[in-house]
Amino acid sequence: MYPVICTWYGALTFAQLTKDKPLMQRLIAQFDAQFTPAFEDFLLSKQHVDYSVSGAIPLEIYISSKNAKYLSTGVTFADHQWESPLPDGLSRETRYWIDDMYMITIVQVQAYRATGDKKYLDRAAQEMTAYLDKLQQPNGLFYHAPDAPFFWGRGNGWVAAGMTELLRSLPANDRYRARIMTSYEKMMKTLLALQAPDGMWRQLLDHPEAWEESSSTGMFTFAMITGVKNGWLDEKSYGRAARKGWLALVNHLDTNADITDVCEGTGRKNDLNYYLQRKRNTGDLHGQAPILWCASALLR
Repeated sequence: MYPVICTWYGALTFAQLTKDKPLMQRLIAQFDAQFTPAFEDFLLSKQHVDYSVSGAIPLEIYISSKNAKYLSTGVTFADHQWESPLPDGLSRETRYWIDDMYMITIVQVQAYRATGDKKYLDRAAQEMTAYLDKLQQPNGLFYHAPDAPFFWGRGNGWVAAGMTELLRSLPANDRYRARIMTSYEKMMKTLLALQAPDGMWRQLLDHPEAWEESSSTGMFTFAMITGVKNGWLDEKSYGRAARKGWLALVNHLDTNADITDVCEGTGRKNDLNYYLQRKRNTGDLHGQAPILWCASALLR
């Protein structure tokens, strides 16, 4: 479910930024057709990050259309994510996989953008900080999970994209901002050093023998484009890296506009060869989504 949602979100932001009304109308019509009350109930019943992320879509539609029915749907997902929170105030969907640092936080950030209610931003920032404290390593990168000590490319991409989306909305005086920005900058510094000469990043970031992978490259490029344009990152060094990443992504598009060399869906596992031998897909939405995020970031 979540790869569809993440691609849909990118398509919506791209349509809005390019003022492509026919595309926006098609995307909204698709939502209206698919998100029936029964389907919404099904998603909510899962109480899982991979399904809860769906709330980002109606919230983005509301931001563009100001139609209150989409706000109601989106806020339902955001509030459901925090029903019966853990004793430390975190969402009960917390599981400390790095994927969650996008899946959980994007819904809350979108709810803040749609409503202006800071409780949603506080939830996202508190959740992000807890994950940073638990999973970020001294080199700035992240293990897939506490029991999977590998710097998996797309997993780290989810972190980079999640921090980037959150930092876009966190006020300068927010109590969590300095902590999150420090982690973001530390991660970007290491990623800069690990980028391949052709602009790509690898399936396992610190293994030169690992194959070059598109979805992680898209997510890191999105994070760097946004960082440069917002003044968080040095324009000379990171602007060059972002440009190389974008051109590398474009070069991985085939004649159908499907991106190649996308890692298949990957659960955590304490096994090096498991990550090195993951299947390469073409047109996988895990890879299509970050291309749209990058395009949107370039247009902002």
